[in-house]
Amino acid sequence: MKVRVLGCSGAIARGCRTTSFLVGEDVLVDAGTGVGDLTLDEMRKVRHVLLTHSHLDHVAALPLMIDAVASQLTEPVRVHALAGTIGALKDHVFNNVIWPDFSRIPSPEAPFISFHELQVGQVLQLGGKAVEVLPAVHTVPAVGFAVSAGGASWVFTGDTERNPAFWQRINQLDVAALVIETAFSNREQELARRSLHLSPLALAQELDCIDKAKGFPIYITHTKPAETELIMAEIQKFDQTQPFGPDVSHDIRWLRAGQEFEL
Repeated sequence: MKVRVLGCSGAIARGCRTTSFLVGEDVLVDAGTGVGDLTLDEMRKVRHVLLTHSHLDHVAALPLMIDAVASQLTEPVRVHALAGTIGALKDHVFNNVIWPDFSRIPSPEAPFISFHELQVGQVLQLGGKAVEVLPAVHTVPAVGFAVSAGGASWVFTGDTERNPAFWQRINQLDVAALVIETAFSNREQELARRSLHLSPLALAQELDCIDKAKGFPIYITHTKPAETELIMAEIQKFDQTQPFGPDVSHDIRWLRAGQEFEL
């Protein structure tokens, strides 16, 4: 089973799409503008959408995708999210002002989408895929996810700041790859702190929480297009000059749209 990166940018520009991952053929993790790179046939196969939180860069394409395939749906697309995220979508997106309420049309009995509440620590079984809901720390209710297909897990932090509970759980998992956000450069580290995102300095502190016996590739996501090179240079500098324990440095890479992970 593959995880395909549809979008992983913190903003839009040519060639830059916001956060979305296709897991297998039928599960989306977040629904940012990267969803727009799916074909109609690929969109039709999506049965589940897992949302980390309600911010626009992670949900913007959800109503548009459903609209694109609505006439061909035979059952609702299941949207899985925290209660706060579901409430935000109902109040601010599917409210018959910004967009029609797809949870009640074409009828309340047979809508285009259905909402399903998540809890941190919950494990969903979705067609051979196990998805564990992980804690996140952000300005709105938020989670991350660990996805596996019987082996090691692909882990996504979602949008987050310092998060001890996340690392406690990660150190208990067999991790194949970690996708972690770093939304701001060090010169904006105070803004990152206030908006509950990571900067390279905060990332360094977070990665120091990884069990030193563990080793897995770490992919940086959610960088702004105008700052990606600076952020990656700052990350490379700290990882070369401040190894985390004896002879330990991290395998850190920049995540790119179109990449695939095999689980």
